Amino acid sequence: MEKKETKQSKLHSLQDPFLNTLRKEKVQVSVFLVNGIKLQGQVESFDQYVILLKSGVVQLVYKHAVSTIVPAKSIVIDE
Repeated sequence: MEKKETKQSKLHSLQDPFLNTLRKEKVQVSVFLVNGIKLQGQVESFDQYVILLKSGVVQLVYKHAVSTIVPAKSIVIDE
């Protein structure tokens, strides 16, 4: 039986390569939260629910609080 790609799995198929490229290339990012706060740093690590953002100190940012992630430079996403 063929496995259908769900909306959730499709979301992760975009998120994970994007975040992993940012992590591996140590790209500076601006992370905008849904409440308007702007965080800056590098993606240290991530999982299904959180992103570790490093900028002097490491911050644990819950993905549900993130509105937008803006890299400081153009990237090519690893597939």
